[in-house]
Formats: sequence, C-alpha cells, structure tokens
Amino acid sequence: MTIKRLILFFVLTPIAVLLAISSLFGSWQEPQFQSRLELYQTNIALQAQAWQPGESKGDTFPAIREAILGEQPLENATKQYQEARQSVQTNLDKAQKQLAQLRSQPQTIPTPSKPLPEGNPTTNSGGDREQKSQQSLKQLEKLLAELDLRLGILQAQQGKTDTALKTWSELQKRLEKDNPATDSKLLTPKSSLSNQPSALSTEIGGTATVLSGLWSNPPRILPNAQQLIQKNLEGWFRSTALIQLYQLQQRQEALSAVQAAQQEAAAQAVLKLALIGTIPTLAALVGTIVLIFLIAQRLLKGKAALLAQNGDIPWSTPWDGEMIVQVFVLGFFFMGQVFVPLILSLIPIPRPVGNVRIQAVFVLISYLLVASGALSVLYFSIKRFFPLPESWFRFRLQDKWFLWGLGGYCAALPIVVVVSLINQQLWQGQGGSNPLLQLALESQDAVALGIFFSTAAIAAPFFEELLFRGFLLPSLTRYLPVWGSIIVSAVLFAIAHLSLSEILPLTALGIVLGFVYTRSRNLLAPMLLHSLWNSGTLLSLFLLGGSN
Repeated sequence: MTIKRLILFFVLTPIAVLLAISSLFGSWQEPQFQSRLELYQTNIALQAQAWQPGESKGDTFPAIREAILGEQPLENATKQYQEARQSVQTNLDKAQKQLAQLRSQPQTIPTPSKPLPEGNPTTNSGGDREQKSQQSLKQLEKLLAELDLRLGILQAQQGKTDTALKTWSELQKRLEKDNPATDSKLLTPKSSLSNQPSALSTEIGGTATVLSGLWSNPPRILPNAQQLIQKNLEGWFRSTALIQLYQLQQRQEALSAVQAAQQEAAAQAVLKLALIGTIPTLAALVGTIVLIFLIAQRLLKGKAALLAQNGDIPWSTPWDGEMIVQVFVLGFFFMGQVFVPLILSLIPIPRPVGNVRIQAVFVLISYLLVASGALSVLYFSIKRFFPLPESWFRFRLQDKWFLWGLGGYCAALPIVVVVSLINQQLWQGQGGSNPLLQLALESQDAVALGIFFSTAAIAAPFFEELLFRGFLLPSLTRYLPVWGSIIVSAVLFAIAHLSLSEILPLTALGIVLGFVYTRSRNLLAPMLLHSLWNSGTLLSLFLLGGSN
C-alpha cells in the first residue's frame, strides 16, 4: 500500500468521519428551523383572520375565510403558540444542562460548521462551544419571553382575560427573578451598570406591564405604552394591542389609521396564504397522480414501463472506490470544512452580523470557493481517465430533461411532506436546521434575497448535482445495483448537510433526485428539480417573513 493510500484511508478519512459525526451530534441540541417557520405561518394566519372584505362579498366570505384559515383561527393559533412555548422551554432546560456540562468538562475537540450553502463556514473550537451555548441560551430566553407576550394577547382576544393577566404576571416574575437589577414596573434598570439581560428584561417586562394594564379592570395606561408596543410587538399582535390602547384613549383618528393598516395587511396576508398553500398543493396533487400512474404502469408493463427505464443499466466506471473516497474526503469535506474556512478567516474582511447583504455576499463567495475547490479536486482526480464514456456528466438540451425535472419536483412534494411529518414527530423540534433558511426568512432586503437565491437556486443545484448525482451515484454502480446506488448516494447527500433532523427528508429528496437522473441520464433534470425545490422554499420564506 502506497503512502498516499495510507494517509487517505488511515488519517484523513477517519478525521473526516469523526468530525462529521461530532457535528451531527452537535446539531442534536439545536432547535429545528421548522418550529420557527410554523410560528411565522401562524402569525400570517392571524393577520389574515382580521380580513373584512366588505358587504359586497355576501355569503361567500365566510366560506372563503374558513377554507383559508380554518374554523377557529384564534384557537388554533393559541394551540400553536402553546406547543411552541413548550418546545422552547424544553430546549431551554436542555441548553442550561448542556452549558453546565461544558463548564464542568470543557470540550477540546473542534467541530466543523455545516457545509455551504448554509451560513458562515467557521470552525468551532472547544473554547467556543461555551460561548455559543451562552448565546443560544440567551436567544431561547428571549424567544420564550416573546412567546409569552403574544400568547397573552391571544388569550385576551378570546375573552380569557384572567388567563392572559396570569401569563404576563408570570413572565414579569420570571424576568425579575433572572435579572434582579431590573424593575419592570418602573421600566428602568435599577443599576447604571446595564447589560444585555437587564435590557431584555426592561423591554419585555415593560411591555408585559403595559399589556396587563390595558386589559385590567379598571384599565391602566402607562405613559410610554405606545412606544413599547410598537417596539416589541409585530404584525397582528402589534395592531391588536394598539387598537386596545387607542380605544381606551378614545383616539379615533389613530384608531381608524391602525384599523385601516390592519385591513391592508390582512388582505395581503390572505393573498400570501393563497399563494403559499395553493401552488404547492396543486403541485403535490399532480405529483401524487404522477406517482400513482407510474406505479400502476410498472405493475402492468413491468420492465417496459417508464418507471423502469434505464433502471438496471449501470455506468461504465473506469476508477475504483479509492477515487470516490479521495474526491469526497479531500474535495468535499476538507475543502469545505478546513481549507476554505481557514483562508477566509485569514482575510481581514469585516462581516457585521446586522448587515444581511454582507452576510449574503459572504455566503455566496464562500460557497463558490468551496464548489470550485471540490470540482477542481474532482477534475484532477479523474483527468487521467479522459475521455470518459459517453454516459458520464451528460448535459443534453435536446431531450425530455425539463419534463423529468418538473415531474420529479411534483412527485417529490408529497413524498418529502409525508417523511417530514414523521420526522417532526421523531425529533420534537430539535436536531438543527440550515442556518441559511433563517437568514432568508428574516431578511426582507431584495438585494440580499437575490443573492441568497443565486446561492441556493443556481449554485447549489449545479454543484451538488454534479458531485452527488453526476459523480457519486454512477461511481457506486461499479459495486452496487442502480437502485442501491440511488439510496446510498441519497443518504450521503443528506448526511453532508450535517443536521440530524434533516437526514430523513433530504434522503427522500435525494432518492427522487437519483431516480430522475438514472431514468433521464441527463444532469439537467435533477438540477432543475433541485433548483425548483430550493426556489419554492425561498419564495415561501420571503412571503412568510414579510408578514411577521
């Protein structure tokens, strides 16, 4: 065995595997993005339920409203917020235990960041874990407090005033207990040595005091009530609290203005819900029909069916398994997790957290560097086998690739949705998620969103499909049947995203991508499917994020 093989198999590969496993288990304690997404969906539904299109709609309005929002939107939203609160509380308890463990037994083994396109490619050393856990703890505490503020408003709007007052009172007590330097009743820190927790307690605790006063009997109106409501509440919750305030103050002009703004936001929310719900639903319906047709055709026609097309034909692979390991360990893992992050860390480029455009540009540049490095390793690894057999890395514009890509997207929707529902029950809001999704959700900057789109809907499909479907899947057919190669490449594709909660859904998506490629034998088909999938996700996030 050569020195190259010894280093590759006994040094680099074990390191890559151990770090990947460490990163996967590290995502176990991280909250899923899906939990935050469900709250955004709930918020836009709350805005939409205030929609009053006027008397001209007649008896059709209740039917339309119920079709879009359900029978009891406020009750459903309350249930969703209670479940979200319970999930956050559970994660908060675990985060506190994890922080205590880190302080008693500091970790020294570094873990890599998630592969792009997912965010800032940085390496987390053992010393950084405690700081990261502290930040996560503060974020969870802040989120829990914000949930209590909103939950109380939902309870008050359903006539459960005593329950709402209790929710806000318990929030105030918890903040005062955690941050004794803050007196939420005075809405000012007792000490001049203010810090982030006391600032949080001042803002959130003060808002809880304002809301308690508005819904008390008799009501109490604090001088800075409007300022705190506008600063610490958003969307339907802000307009609802302002309406309550202006009604008590008998400010008819301000009341009319906020009600008009609420109706405008509600009409936009209804349109967005229709877009978010209708397009994927229709695509999933078409996909279900396609799946039923293909399965029925397979049962009736056997190997002559479209489903079986090219299903048993392997690629002619001129290289062995060593080449596969070399490309993925050196090109994909070390290039994405070590070399590029190290180079970027040495470049003195400021990356302010609050500037989403700079973050978006940095994500795109980082991803392009990783992709270029990995594809360079791929090229120089297989260069000596040129010219490759005709079936390798095939791009054919004059083909049915568009139908395969579009049909695969429709078929993937019902499959991945079902798998995701099962997956949510397994992980209960934990397991980590792609950080890029959170950035896209919270960013309403058109330039930043355009850059995110370039990364996720153009660069990612090209690079990932070229690597996983163009190289990995065909290479595996040297050792496995085509169906086995599809499954193994899909699992590795899912693991490469380094989030435990995403393994099952991404495996399901990867299987569909592999199926589309093996049947079409054209890389344009899975690239289109992948691009449509990421584009649909970003579009939904943009619509939801603008309504929070």
